[in-house]
Amino acid sequence: MMKDSIYTIPLSEVFEPKEGCPICRLRNILEDRCLDYIMGAAMMEPDIRIETNQAGFCFDHFQRMLKAKNRLSLALMLESHLAHVAENGLPAPQAKSGLFKKAGGVEKKRSCFVCSEVDRVLDQMLHTLLHLWEKEESFRALYGQQPVICLEHCRQLTVLAAAEMGKKAAPFIEETRRITQGYLSALQADVTHFCRMYDYRSKGQDWGNSRDSIERAVWFLTTRKPDEEK
Repeated sequence: MMKDSIYTIPLSEVFEPKEGCPICRLRNILEDRCLDYIMGAAMMEPDIRIETNQAGFCFDHFQRMLKAKNRLSLALMLESHLAHVAENGLPAPQAKSGLFKKAGGVEKKRSCFVCSEVDRVLDQMLHTLLHLWEKEESFRALYGQQPVICLEHCRQLTVLAAAEMGKKAAPFIEETRRITQGYLSALQADVTHFCRMYDYRSKGQDWGNSRDSIERAVWFLTTRKPDEEK
C-alpha cells in the first residue's frame, strides 16, 4: 500500500487560491504526487511494483510520465509490467463464466494504478470536505468564495452530500449548485459571443472574454484542460 503521508494536503490550502475548480486542483495535486512517488522513491519497492504490474496505467497517465522526462524509471516499470503480462498470458474469452453475457460482449477495462490511487484518496478528502463545511464557519465562507466548481465535481459533491449528510445536505448542495450555475451562465454567454464574432455583422467588435471560451467549456465539462502542446 502506498504511504498515505505523501497525500497530506490541508484542504484550506487547496481552496485558498480562489482560482478554477478547487476539486480539479486537488485531483491534480494528488496525481502529481502519485506520479512523482512511483517514478522516484517507490520505483524499486517490491509491493508498489506488484501493484503497478497488475494494474498498469491508462494512456493519460502514460503521457504524464513521458512528459516527466524520467525515461529510465518509466522503462523499468514497463519492463516488469510487460514481463507480468507475458507470464500471466494474453486475454482470452471466458465463455463459461458468462463474461460476454454480463458485459455485452466486451470486458470493461480496469482502472489504472494512478487512477485508482487518486480516486481512493480523493474520496477520503471529499468526506473530510463535507465535515469541514458542516463544522467550521471559516471553511464554509472560503467554500462560498470559489469562482467555479466544474460540472463533474459538482455532481460528485452533491451526490456524496445527499448520501452522507441526509437532511443537513440541503444548504451545502444549494451552495455548490449556486457556484456551478453562476459559472455555467457566464460560460454560455462567452461561447455564444464567440460564435457571434464570426458573423460579418460583428466585425470590429470586442471579443470580450470569449477567446478561450472553447477551452474553458471543454474543461468545465470534462475536468481536463485541452493540451495546448497538441
